[in-house]
Amino acid sequence: MKTIYFVRHGEAAAGFGAHRDPGLSALGQTQADATATHLATLDPMPIFSSPLQRAQQTAKALATKWDAPITIEDRIAEIPSPIDDLTDRSSWLASVMAGRWRELPPNLKTWRTALIECVVNAEQDCVMFSHFVAINLLVGEATNEAAMVSFRPANASITRFESDGTSLKVLSLGEQAQTHVN
Repeated sequence: MKTIYFVRHGEAAAGFGAHRDPGLSALGQTQADATATHLATLDPMPIFSSPLQRAQQTAKALATKWDAPITIEDRIAEIPSPIDDLTDRSSWLASVMAGRWRELPPNLKTWRTALIECVVNAEQDCVMFSHFVAINLLVGEATNEAAMVSFRPANASITRFESDGTSLKVLSLGEQAQTHVN
């Protein structure tokens, strides 16, 4: 059994509908540092990050404490948006999040499958830095929840999963907050 510590990035400097790839806000960096301090009490393990800046910057806080590399893992990136216009992109995401996993178009079902396989097939205990929708996808998979959003992970919160190589189990949900996707 492998334990996967799945961390939502710290608060972004801009929202999903305002910037394609923002870094962390000052608060987001503080959140990343606090999460890193918490995780640093564990024995060092591999660190994976979404390629997006806010996730990489959150991961860097832990990587610095452990003096460890960060492996970029494309499969744990945020849900891919087919919309280029930032305003329309935010509306698109809101409509997708109001739906169910089975209603996704084929390209997003492919993204979903790749994310699940990445986490289920983790070779050892690890920490993965990712995003709101990705975390919900994994919780939904582990709990057979059909809704796209089953909980609202706070920025820099840690959701723990266990994988037996074929399926996921939620060990603990991360802190929840009134939050928006950023």
